[in-house]
Amino acid sequence: MKILQFYENNQKPVISMEFFPPKDIGAFDKAVDELVLLKPDYVTVTFGAGGSTRDGSYQAVKKLIEDKNLPVVAYIAGYGLGPNDITDVLDKYQALGIGTIFVIRGDKPREADFTPHPDSFSYAYQMIKFIKENYDFTLGCAGYPEGHLEAESPEADIEHLKLKVDSGAEYIVTQYFYDNSMYTGFVEKCRATGIDVPIIPGIMPVYSIKMTNMLAKLCGATIPETMRQKLDSLTDAGSEAVLNYGIDLATEQCRGLVPQNVPGLHFYTMDRSRSTSEIIRRLKADKLF
Repeated sequence: MKILQFYENNQKPVISMEFFPPKDIGAFDKAVDELVLLKPDYVTVTFGAGGSTRDGSYQAVKKLIEDKNLPVVAYIAGYGLGPNDITDVLDKYQALGIGTIFVIRGDKPREADFTPHPDSFSYAYQMIKFIKENYDFTLGCAGYPEGHLEAESPEADIEHLKLKVDSGAEYIVTQYFYDNSMYTGFVEKCRATGIDVPIIPGIMPVYSIKMTNMLAKLCGATIPETMRQKLDSLTDAGSEAVLNYGIDLATEQCRGLVPQNVPGLHFYTMDRSRSTSEIIRRLKADKLF
């Protein structure tokens, strides 16, 4: 299935959910089964740095299609992989019936002895162009409301994003953010640069204080001062209180985004079900979709 049709025909925000290849298949199945009840429009499966989860990603995609009957978008992260490696991955996804691929450069693997293929693509737009010239997939790409950590400037990052779109990317899913004005400003700058494809906000609920701090450092996401103060006050409150705060915070984020006629909401589930389930239930109760 080509996911772009959801964004072209939507009368309400498209709901998508992201998973990563599971280490615990039982917990993964439980989370997916609970989230399937909410009827997401589609789900995505990530792809580890340097192809480290290549087999696991494929198996997760296959399971979600064949066992869960879900429309699936498969990630591919090209850093370190040669063209033949990428072709091998894409051929297998094509054989599964995948119609949409989400293309990212990906992080450099942490293994000290990792050696990238000499013909590996240095940038996502190069891989997008390669796939577009050789396959009929719909292609998505990532956008960074606060700028990519390696970008020279926010302006240079948006110019690079335009390169991805000009090379064949047909929709954008953003890195998560905790201040909606960052998304709004990002979209305005993209439109001013001539980027006219759907730009879908990524939503990352707070799952734990430790994870939130770690991911913010890893991704370059800003934790607003009011949010920081609240997290500090919850340090000794227990995991349940932190989880509930994360649900409240993300729900309010979505309540602010939906009236802006966003194309969709993309939830980073971290292979967990409770937070995303509760957020969507609340939004449905508000009749926001």
